[in-house]
Amino acid sequence: SELIRGFLLSGMPCPSSCPPGLLALMAPGLALMATFSLPSQAGDRGTLPVEKPPGVKGRTLILLDVNTKSPVRIISENFLSLQLDPSIIHDGWLDFLSRGGRAGLLRTPAPRVLSAAGEGAGTDFLQFHNVKNPAKSRGGPGPDYYLKNYEDDIVRSDIALDKQKGCKIAQHPDIMLELQREKAAQMHLVLLKEQFSNTYSNLTLTARSLDKLYNFADCSGLHLIFALNALRRNPNNSWNSSNALSLLKYSASKKYNISWELGNEPNNYRTLIGRSVNGSQLGKDYTQLRSLLQLIRTYSRAHLYGPNIGRPRKNVIAFLEGFMKAAGGTVDAVTWQHYYIDGRVAKVTDFLKTRLLDTLSDQIRKIQKVVNTYTPGKKIWLEGVGTTSAGGMNNLSNSYAAGFLWLNTLGLLASQGIDVVVRHSFLDHGHNHLVDQNFNPLPDYWLSLLYKRLIGPKVLAIHVAGLQRKPRPGRVIRDKLRIYAHCTSYHNHNYVRGSITLYIINLHRSRKKIKLAGTLRDKIVHQYLLQPYGKDGLHSRSVQLNGQPLAMVDDGTLPELKPRPLRAGRTLVIPPLTMSFYVVKNVNALACRYR
Repeated sequence: SELIRGFLLSGMPCPSSCPPGLLALMAPGLALMATFSLPSQAGDRGTLPVEKPPGVKGRTLILLDVNTKSPVRIISENFLSLQLDPSIIHDGWLDFLSRGGRAGLLRTPAPRVLSAAGEGAGTDFLQFHNVKNPAKSRGGPGPDYYLKNYEDDIVRSDIALDKQKGCKIAQHPDIMLELQREKAAQMHLVLLKEQFSNTYSNLTLTARSLDKLYNFADCSGLHLIFALNALRRNPNNSWNSSNALSLLKYSASKKYNISWELGNEPNNYRTLIGRSVNGSQLGKDYTQLRSLLQLIRTYSRAHLYGPNIGRPRKNVIAFLEGFMKAAGGTVDAVTWQHYYIDGRVAKVTDFLKTRLLDTLSDQIRKIQKVVNTYTPGKKIWLEGVGTTSAGGMNNLSNSYAAGFLWLNTLGLLASQGIDVVVRHSFLDHGHNHLVDQNFNPLPDYWLSLLYKRLIGPKVLAIHVAGLQRKPRPGRVIRDKLRIYAHCTSYHNHNYVRGSITLYIINLHRSRKKIKLAGTLRDKIVHQYLLQPYGKDGLHSRSVQLNGQPLAMVDDGTLPELKPRPLRAGRTLVIPPLTMSFYVVKNVNALACRYR
């Protein structure tokens, strides 16, 4: 909870229902939705009217200025959102999300989203049963046996909502967490087998599980988006909405404020059920779902998102075109997913390849072209993004190296106008998550936390000189030094309005020097340098900030993220293979003075 809170509490006051511990973690940073800056390649690289400082070699120096007069884009404060994989219902983690106030890790200072969908087919095998206490088989001794007995003995709701007293977070003995990890390890093997064989079993969502999921989101200050099962089909291949209607009616009876989706990666249904659902048919299904929502008073104005397609290859683009023709005006935002690498074959060097980092940019353009053809101006979400597919790979997907892809993803999406990005996943059965099974933050969590604390929604154009090398015939020059600029977050009270935050990815194996020029010249700068911690290097699952290792102080308290002040006019020295944030103080940028 506290981890969630830190994620969320960058500046927005927490709802009255949030528990104190949850607020603590969420306040500092990982907002469920946030935005990033314009990449250097998108900026104007004309030569700057700035003289080279004496004593610095021109070939090693990069001159950087920012257009402070007006933003090139203003992104939603809800840009960075999170996803929970449906597998948490199956493997038992849903009962432990609130442990130790860690929900605070997701807390944010603005409207934020928690998407209950995920990589793979789990969403489309979820069946709702409106029973509070389903019969439980009690086999022989084992983690599942003891967990089920323990569950019977605790308070029926793990997170009790009380608007007067706030959310009460259930505390679980450490032995139960150990048993849960053992059970989750067993379930992980089952889920991997299902993924590789394309043979899936149904997941049962009980009313009690839905209560816990919603209360967790509500207590964490998150808005829940729930993905309904789209694989229940009638003989004519139209959507069978009977089970979804039961879920909708139950949620409405509880007055749950939920937005909705239908299905996950529908372009892959042929491999799951032996028959395909084309874009036009799914569009009709969405129209049917919209009609159902309008019949239920609680959801008559609920938001609807889709179609949550996979990577936009040729057949997927055709699917999206059919969907947009039939239901482009029905959805509030168009959604798709992106995973960079097959998690089964990934290597750490893959995360350093600029060609790989740039694959997302082409996908964005393909999606935008289709959406703008049928519904110009319709918002687009990247709902489901991770460094690797197939659950990821241990010590790669959850390592420091994966942060290069994550930070660059945020930069590209913001610069190209994507409204929201939903990160897969806060916690799941694989290795793409932001926290481990002890609920300790992993490198991408700290990266996202810093971003939320320092980065505001206004994207600024940058002007760079000295970055490009001389092109060689037949060779594409791709940037290994990526620079982004935003107005500093208004929610960060350590900096006055008008300050600017840069964040920089250095994929070079040598350090780079940057001299701030123009409006940024001779300003005091605060450095937040993230580097791997420990002997594992890029494989490390721990990070250090300005030389100090980052770790939770206790279950409910994030550490203080202290900057390193740099004197006015000092050249920024960017170490090799690192990510960093720089707040340029008191610039009094016109673009950043007002919200």
